[in-house]
Amino acid sequence: MKKEGVFKFLFAAAALFSVLAVVVISLFLFASAFPTIKEIGPINFLFGKIWKPSNDIYGIFPMIVGSVYVTGISILIGVPLGLFTALYMTYFAPKKLYRVMKPAVELLAGIPSIVYGFFGLMVLVPLFRSIFGSGKSILTASVLLSFMILPTIITVSESSLRALDNSLLEGALALGDTKEKAVFRVMVPAASSGILSSVILGVGRSIGETMAVVMVAGNQPRIPGGVLDGVRTMTANIVLEMGYATDLHREALIATGAVLFVFVLILNLSFSLIRRKK
Repeated sequence: MKKEGVFKFLFAAAALFSVLAVVVISLFLFASAFPTIKEIGPINFLFGKIWKPSNDIYGIFPMIVGSVYVTGISILIGVPLGLFTALYMTYFAPKKLYRVMKPAVELLAGIPSIVYGFFGLMVLVPLFRSIFGSGKSILTASVLLSFMILPTIITVSESSLRALDNSLLEGALALGDTKEKAVFRVMVPAASSGILSSVILGVGRSIGETMAVVMVAGNQPRIPGGVLDGVRTMTANIVLEMGYATDLHREALIATGAVLFVFVLILNLSFSLIRRKK
């Protein structure tokens, strides 16, 4: 009984610490951000199209658009690729091939983001420049981020699929479905909650990535006209200028972080509502 009480206390303390960490971070961001946004002007800050700290002009709308573009396209590429890979590994891959693919996926998850950035800079940028005439662009950053979110989507989706009762698949096959139809019509809907969780984690990884994006996105604080234009995301804007920013400039970067925090929170809440409805 004493051991049980000790472990209950430890688990409760760990949970409270996690909640406290989120609360402290939120308080710091919002306490710093609200006065700054009020000073600059909410409309000017959120929807202003010019970011020019030398003239005390702080409009982050181009960075918001850039983050949406890069994250959205990376999810459109990464989610289908990751889901199909998870389905193949779970239901179709031979055991010998699975033994190779599983460690390879885990290795992808362990590669530092700066290494992905070097890969993008040395391989993807020249490749896309030769094909499209533009190397550092939204498209390059999105493709690179789709590689980076693959391990998360594959691992979580595969775990969700393997957690299902195999009798679901066997029942669908017994009723005359082909294996492919049974997987997509029965197993994928049954594991939709876990698959959606993998998408949420992938979105968080994509929108929060910094160093790799800085190296391949072009870092131009302007509204892009297409996927081949250079762009600057909110995370890139913070990391590029925080080292030398002072006074209002520094506070504007912290406020940018608060906007990013709210952006991620809204996305997570939206996905959670969708999952509850399902």
